[in-house]
Amino acid sequence: MTAAPSSAETRARVVDAARSWLGTPYHHQASIRGAGADCLGLVRGIWREVIGPEPETPPAYSPDWAEARGEERLLRAAMRHMRRIPNAEAEPGDMLLFRMVERGPAKHAAILADGGVEGGTVIHAYSGHSVCETRLTDAWVRRLAGAFSFPDRT
Repeated sequence: MTAAPSSAETRARVVDAARSWLGTPYHHQASIRGAGADCLGLVRGIWREVIGPEPETPPAYSPDWAEARGEERLLRAAMRHMRRIPNAEAEPGDMLLFRMVERGPAKHAAILADGGVEGGTVIHAYSGHSVCETRLTDAWVRRLAGAFSFPDRT
């Protein structure tokens, strides 16, 4: 089942929730605002705050999980629970997935916080950094694997 596009209210709530996670330390597999999160944990925490209970619990994963199996697990999970939208149509409050290596599986998630895919900012967590808001540079745009709209609250 494909989710309907996010309403403007949901998108705004996603951005507000994401910004409330700024400064949360990076911690692999964690999803607790202020205590620790990785990129997936950030998205999971925002989902709980804005949408409601998580639709599924991800299995344990190692830092190299995507490369080890080469499967599009993150992309498939996003397609199960969110609405895929054209990358160029992403708006603040949408989730973006990135490939860290060319032709590799998507393994990094971020929330578009301001602007669009060209020149906007994203909120994300990655190893060695707390949850932060950074510019969506050309290097990130080249790695973009997909854009997804959160469903409205259930």
